Amino acid sequence: MSAFPELPERVASDVPVHPVVAAVTERIVARSAATRRAYLDLVESVAYDEHPRRTSLGCANQAHGFATCGPLEKLALRGTVTRQLGIVTSYNDMLSAHQPFAGYPDVIREAALGANGLAQVAGGVPAMCDGITQGYAGMELSLFSREVVAMATAVALAHDVFDAAVLLGVCDKIVPGLLIGALQFGHLPVALVPAGPMASGLPNNEKKRLRNLYAEGKLSREHLLDAEEKSYHSPGTCTFYGTANTNQVVVEVMGLHLPGAAFVPPTSELRTALTRATAAQVLRQTALDEDWTPLGRVVDEKAIVNAVVALLASGGSTNHTMHLVAIAAAAGISLTWADIDELSAVVPLLCRIYPNGVADVNHFHAAGGTALLIAELLDAGLLHEDVLTVAGPGLSRYRNMPQLDGDALVWRPAVPASSDSTVIRPVSAPFQADGGIRVVRGSLGEAVVKVSAIDDAHRVIEAPARVFDSQAAFSAAFESGELEHDVVVVVRFQGPKANGMPELHKLVPAMSVLLQRGHDVALITDGRMSGASGTVPAAIHVTPEAADGGPLAYVRDGDLIRLDSHAGTLDLLVEHADLSLRTSARMPRPATTLGRGLFAGMRAMVGPANTGASVFGLLEQVPTPSWQDHGLSIEDMREHPDTDDEPELTEALS
Repeated sequence: MSAFPELPERVASDVPVHPVVAAVTERIVARSAATRRAYLDLVESVAYDEHPRRTSLGCANQAHGFATCGPLEKLALRGTVTRQLGIVTSYNDMLSAHQPFAGYPDVIREAALGANGLAQVAGGVPAMCDGITQGYAGMELSLFSREVVAMATAVALAHDVFDAAVLLGVCDKIVPGLLIGALQFGHLPVALVPAGPMASGLPNNEKKRLRNLYAEGKLSREHLLDAEEKSYHSPGTCTFYGTANTNQVVVEVMGLHLPGAAFVPPTSELRTALTRATAAQVLRQTALDEDWTPLGRVVDEKAIVNAVVALLASGGSTNHTMHLVAIAAAAGISLTWADIDELSAVVPLLCRIYPNGVADVNHFHAAGGTALLIAELLDAGLLHEDVLTVAGPGLSRYRNMPQLDGDALVWRPAVPASSDSTVIRPVSAPFQADGGIRVVRGSLGEAVVKVSAIDDAHRVIEAPARVFDSQAAFSAAFESGELEHDVVVVVRFQGPKANGMPELHKLVPAMSVLLQRGHDVALITDGRMSGASGTVPAAIHVTPEAADGGPLAYVRDGDLIRLDSHAGTLDLLVEHADLSLRTSARMPRPATTLGRGLFAGMRAMVGPANTGASVFGLLEQVPTPSWQDHGLSIEDMREHPDTDDEPELTEALS
């Protein structure tokens, strides 16, 4: 008989799940059976049902945990009734998306007191901005910052005194990192708390026009800086639909926000009310309560599939083809690119948000936002209704949007239809019948293509290659007029093992100019392009990468390459006999500045993009140390410590 509290009942839906969604989900469940069971066993092994976990600590240990508290708080934390809430924050006051978090801990502490709890900042995680590092050396740390955030989250929660946690984060690698780290503490109820977007600035079409003019040398740096300053102008998340805002949609559809929280502005009273309500809600869902809702149970196979569907239907960031795989793995779930591709064939594109359109996330929110998107997908059977969420059982709770009724926070049904059909459309009249992301495969490997913003005329490209080993080399060729023809631009040695897989947005304005001049243009790279991928067809995240012996390392200038995102193919049109005579190109000597050297271990350990580009990988059963395979005991090893298995031995002895 289990000692763990019963999980809340799931809510059945009257709408049958789409057969492809059901089949993909069943396949993921079957594939993940062993690792998911191992993960859940770990989650349940550290849960409790009578007393807060902190009360099992030694007296000195527990005293350290509340040394900074006042007398009444110490008295409460000595007892077994008060719940303790941990806050993990990505606050810094340089980055617009994270600056609003400065005052959140005080709001959360106040809310916790009203919910029979006490809140403490458990720790901070770093938050870096791809918008600042784009095209520069710091970008080589960007993807691995996700792993650093995950580890920092685990360090923050490792004191093992908390009954629940809230995670304050918004941007590209921060939200996935927070989730990966928190899933190591999957027995805790956990919610994410966003900060909300800044107000809309310079219209996106104008911003794009000015960037292209600058790329052509027809606009001064001073004029471009004026335009960019009008685009990114105040506290809050950037308003285009890149990885940061895709995080918010995906997390909400996974049930890890309170309903409708994603795009409420940072300075509004409603945002503060949602932050208070989130803190109170997770404190009602601890293992000490009847409605225990642990993170490890919320993030299950159905929630992962729901996240993929939301990504596809909204035309979200290609980074999530890695992040969702890595998040799933942290919960013992095996998600593959093949799963994403199969779902993309049946999930319609319902949103046009820049760079897939001209609207920004504020326009999306005003047109119906996440609630309308979720309602449309639920009614079409494209989302699983029977999931657990931080708001309670059942995803239909997320059909509602939050409002203030006086001082009271209430949820009311979302608008029944989009108020702007250029931004959100119903399933019955989508922007396109399939999802925004396709997977292509062929003799150059496996890659991801964001098709939601690509004109149909550009979805099949066959042209000679021009090969570059850096962004700078491409820029020099463009500026000297060497690319005024049909061309497939290959930028290689940009994968996770090579240089941390930077985003290559510096290429976008120049390639857009080539496209506007009437050339057939495509990009093939083992690097990233993220949610800002736009009208230029780009096969990105090519796996295996060039630095790992992938075919990209053998491509030469003039080779014909064919990218067909309709057929899902990516091929180097070179005879095998000719290809077999070639030697691999050598990776350029890497830079050693701006912290890159500290991440050498991660570059050596990292997995390929199609398994999440992670250094952690899928949770496995802990292997038996090989010295035990030889019949040796710990006592034997103490007497005879010479062994090739020293790391395993050290861990076992400790």
